[in-house]
Amino acid sequence: MNAPVTRRNAVLGITAAATSFAVPSILRAQSAGRIVVIGGGFGGAACARALKRAQAGLQVTLIEPNKTFTSCPFSNEVIAGLREIDAQQFGYDRLAAEGITVAAQAATAVDAQKRSVTAADGATFAYDRLVLSPGIDFHFEALPGYDDAASEKMPHAWKAGAQTLLLRRQLEAMADGGTVAIAIPANPSRCPPAPYERASLIAHYLKTNKPRSKVLVLDAKDGFSQQRLFEKAWKELYGDMIERVALSQGGRVTSVDPATRTIITEFGNYTPDVANVIPPQRAGRIAAIAGATDATGWCPIDPVTFESKLVKNIHVIGDACLGGGIPKSASAASGQGKACAAAIVPLLAGRAPEMPRLTGVCYNTVAPGYGFSLAGNYQPKGDIFAEVEGGATSPVDAPRELRAREATEAERWFQTITADTFG
Repeated sequence: MNAPVTRRNAVLGITAAATSFAVPSILRAQSAGRIVVIGGGFGGAACARALKRAQAGLQVTLIEPNKTFTSCPFSNEVIAGLREIDAQQFGYDRLAAEGITVAAQAATAVDAQKRSVTAADGATFAYDRLVLSPGIDFHFEALPGYDDAASEKMPHAWKAGAQTLLLRRQLEAMADGGTVAIAIPANPSRCPPAPYERASLIAHYLKTNKPRSKVLVLDAKDGFSQQRLFEKAWKELYGDMIERVALSQGGRVTSVDPATRTIITEFGNYTPDVANVIPPQRAGRIAAIAGATDATGWCPIDPVTFESKLVKNIHVIGDACLGGGIPKSASAASGQGKACAAAIVPLLAGRAPEMPRLTGVCYNTVAPGYGFSLAGNYQPKGDIFAEVEGGATSPVDAPRELRAREATEAERWFQTITADTFG
């Protein structure tokens, strides 16, 4: 029997669960295996590291254009002035020290017939198996008026880094009494609870520094993950500072006008002082170039092996894949990376992989010392991952002592997953 997710083991989240796979340590001597991983986030880096640790003779190449990875988890605290950006940043030196070839280039083409990847500098990388972990890109066509140029005036901050700091500077420059609007897209999207955590932490910043200000949440959904927990915290901590307009109330954003900083919804227009527009999303562009995306813009996979249903010998993990019940999160990406590695090793040796079981945990911090969590177990069921028994969520009517403890556990989880992924 599988043990349920408890408050203690949820801190380790996907890390402990995914490393429990029995990864074969011996491949056929005549074929060490060439694995190329595109994307150095939580999924890709975890996958590359797990592959190399499973079989030292594997030729593992990680293609990632950024020499420094900037983490999205906890970046909302950077926006709210509670954390500095350098606490979010991690390099790839430890991966290189373990024998992984780190190519600091963008992948620009995939030839599935020849099994090769071309990088921006013209270099080519042959593979036996290719792992795509490209994260998300924005579906600009789905939100008229919004593009990269618009994001400089109405930042999304949904890819951590420069946008995170831009949104923080806009909050700092806003006069007391101003309004911050957060436009939230429909699912699927990266880390569904994160926009509501962001609304919470921005409200904390405003309450502390600009108490006459407001947060307006324009939502393309009627309900959202951990809604009761968020709304209870909002009432308890922020009174009427946060106003949410749901889908059925006209909250879905249909277009924007960056020149006037106007957000247009089905029922009205808004011109906030600060506009945080999170656009609709799809799989990172290289997934489409590789032919691994379907009409949804995401990547259908075999949940046992993570192999693309559209292109052989290509696996897709993390935010880019259609994972069914498992959310798009750092915890899920890390677990998928390790599970994918555990599948690739026997596949290279001509054996069937074991059935994966993933454990994911999501922490949300709504104020310093006030957190809550949701953990779940997931297994393949048909063509997708389905949630199975053993999950846990924070109780709605918990005492503040538990909220403080979970805020501490969230920090410990972040330290664990970043050390496990990047060293």
